[in-house]
Amino acid sequence: MHASGAGVETATFGAGCFWGVEAAFRQVQGVRTSAVGFMGGSLDHPTYEDVCYRDTGHAEVVEVTFDPDVVSYEQLLEVFWANHDPTTLNRQGPDIGEQYRSAIFVRGAGQAAAAASSKAALERSGRFRRPIVTEIVPAGPFYRAEEYHQQYLEKRGLSTCHI
Repeated sequence: MHASGAGVETATFGAGCFWGVEAAFRQVQGVRTSAVGFMGGSLDHPTYEDVCYRDTGHAEVVEVTFDPDVVSYEQLLEVFWANHDPTTLNRQGPDIGEQYRSAIFVRGAGQAAAAASSKAALERSGRFRRPIVTEIVPAGPFYRAEEYHQQYLEKRGLSTCHI
C-alpha cells in the first residue's frame, strides 16, 4: 500500500465523541499527528456549535497522520473498531446525533479496500450480535475543530470521553 520511506499518510475516522477517539490514536506508535474536526457534511468551515445544533451532515472525526513504515493502515483500523460500538446508528453511548456516526473516510483505493476487508472480517467474526452500520466513504474536506477541542482529554489529565 506504500513505498518504503514514503513519509506519512493520512487517515480519518468518525467514532463518536472525538475527544476519546483522538486520545486512543495518539497512543499508537507511528501516529505522528492528530487533529479533531468535522467531515462528511455540506457546510463549509463549520464550528462545533454548527455541528451540534444545525443540520450540517458533518461527523465528528479524528484525522491522523502516520508513518506507514511503523504502523499500518490496517492496524489503525483495529484501533478504530476497538474504540467504539460500530453497531449503533448515529449514536455512541449517551451521545446521539448524526455527528456521532461510525464512519471511515478513505483516501484512495488502497484505504477503501482495506476498510471494506476489515469491516467484512469483523462482521464474520461474530463479535457483534447486531449489524455493523459503519459507513465507508471517500474523504472530503477536513475542517479542524476549535483549538480547545484539540487533545482535549490530555489537557485535562483524562483518558476517556465519558467519565
